[in-house]
This record gives sequence, C-alpha cells and structure tokens, in this order.
Amino acid sequence: MPDMRFAPPNPLRIADRATGLNAVSVRSYNERLVLSLLLQNQSVTRLEIGERTGLSAQTVSVLVRSLEQEGLVAKGEAQKGRVGPPTVPISLNPEGAFSVGISVGNRQTDVVLIDFIGAVRFHATLPNPEPGAGSNHSEFLDTIRNAVSMLPATARARLAGVGLALPQSVSKGRDEEPYFQALQEEIEATLGISVFVQNDITSAASGESMFGVAKQLTDYMFFYLGARLHGRLVLNHQIHAGNSPISFDVGIASLEKVLSEHGEPLEPLWERAGQWPDYGGLVSAWEEQLIEQLRQSLAAVSQFVELETVVLSSYAPKSVCEDICRKLQDTVPGVRAIAGTLTPSPKAVGAASLPYSSRFMVE
Repeated sequence: MPDMRFAPPNPLRIADRATGLNAVSVRSYNERLVLSLLLQNQSVTRLEIGERTGLSAQTVSVLVRSLEQEGLVAKGEAQKGRVGPPTVPISLNPEGAFSVGISVGNRQTDVVLIDFIGAVRFHATLPNPEPGAGSNHSEFLDTIRNAVSMLPATARARLAGVGLALPQSVSKGRDEEPYFQALQEEIEATLGISVFVQNDITSAASGESMFGVAKQLTDYMFFYLGARLHGRLVLNHQIHAGNSPISFDVGIASLEKVLSEHGEPLEPLWERAGQWPDYGGLVSAWEEQLIEQLRQSLAAVSQFVELETVVLSSYAPKSVCEDICRKLQDTVPGVRAIAGTLTPSPKAVGAASLPYSSRFMVE
C-alpha cells in the first residue's frame, strides 16, 4: 500500500512511484533553489540568481543551462542596460511541467490541470464522492484522463503528479479517509500518476503563496472563505496549521441559511467564478458578522505575533471578497487586506501546487 504523501508543510517528500518526470524530478538542492526563486518571481537574470542564492556565476550558468535543456526554464528577450552587456531574463517555461489538482469541497469536487506557472488549462466540477456502494471512482479517473488529454502527447510525460486536497476530518484520518486512500491507490495504479495529499485549507494557502497574491509576502494571516471561514498563520513563508486550525461558522453556508429563510435563490452561492444576485442588505448583514469574526481572530493572533497583512481567498465573486477586504481595513487600522486571485477554485489550484512543492522547491 503506498504511503500518503503530504506537502506542504513537508514539501521535500519525493514520490517514490515511477512517472514520466522522474528523470527531472529528483533535483539537486541548487537546482531546487533556482526553481524556487523562479516560482516566486516572474523572471530573474543570472546575475540576480547569483546575488540572491550566493551561487557563483559559473555554477548559475551550469544550472540554468541544464534546466533549459530539460525544458523547465526559458530565456527571455535580451535587455540592454545603460552600461555593460545586455542581460537576459530567465523564467519558468509554462510547458515545463503540469499538475492535476483535486479539491473536495462542501458540496462538490473541483478538478483542474495547471501548467508550470499556475495557469489553469482545464477545469471540471463533479458531485462529491460517495464512499462505498455507488462510488464515483470511475468518474474521477475519467475526469483526470480528460484533463491529461488536453495536453499534447509530447507533454504528457511532464505531468508532475496529482494533488488531492481534503477537508480537515478526512486529512486527519477520520470519516471518508478509507475511500480517499482507495482513490489515491487507484489513481496511482491505474493511471501511473503519483498522488500528493494535503489538507484543503493548507493547500489553498500554498496555492496563493506559489501562484497568487501572496507570492512576495513573507508573514501574513491567510483566510479561506468557503462554506465556513478557515485560517492559517504564515510566517517566513511557512504555513502553520497548529493543533487547532482556525474555523468559524460564518462562511457561505451561514449566508445560505439566511437567504433560504427569505426565499432567495441559493444555487449561485456555490458556483465557481460566478456572480451573485443582488441580495441587498442580507449580504451586508452577513459581511458584518464575517468581518467581526476576522477582527477577533486577528486580535487573538496579534497577542503572539504582529501582522500587517491579511489574504482572503475564496471562490466567491471577486467583488464580494474585495468589499470584505475594504471593510476589514476600515475596521482594523494598520492592516492591509488583499483578496486572493486564484480562480476558479483556489483549493484545487493549491492542490495542483503540491507536486511542484515536493518535486521542485526547497523549504
């Protein structure tokens, strides 16, 4: 039975199952260092790589040349400066690697395929799995096959793996864990693709850190707004779940309950990257409760660490998240609140980042 691989906060665990990317997956520490730098920056020059890593110019040249030959990085257009020879920026090659992310949500499951810079190439929404009789394993496997089939045949060997983001109860080994253990085994056995498993909120935080608004942030409080409100503390780029991860019943499920009592349409609340109807004051009242809970959470954290930035990630409409962030900044002076940018499913994109973390990044 294969082991359950978790990343982050253990991003260096390498899959032990043979896949098409194994030839370029067990990277040296210095190669991981360069790739990690490129994952956090749109492009850098060889000189900047040397300055930020402490590697010699010769070592950087050898590393970049090797990564370029393997298709993981690409050169940009030469840029002529005021003095000296032109500089050539280096960036990740979007076609260098691909990854599938699966996120099991409150009511449905999202599946995405992303490239090496986090752009979504495929997205599908499935009904949640049904453990036991009537299981939809085959639908999951077919959806993953469909995602992979979006790639040219020559690129399918560059699939880094499948990330599986699970709710807290499952990732802690309760409830439906046997079902997802079986799903992981079936993906690996049937499709020959390594599976990396992590808690769904930690995965969303990882996704925003690798591909979203938190790329350049070091210390911040991460909140995910789904059926409930969840939080993670991020210090020095490390995601901390703690023994009792923050979770409050002031999320979209609580808004749904209020809207249901007033006979309002509920389906739009759970659509990915959709827009909500004008619910008027009902949403405003819900936002007030949500913001108060955010304020209390920040006050509790501030007793131990001083934070200036909050990241709010969600599949809710961007306008809703930005409105919440503006109101939170008004409520808590000195705190900058930023709406996440991952769409259509932050948790699924975050799940897809897990194979990249394990194969290509350093802690």
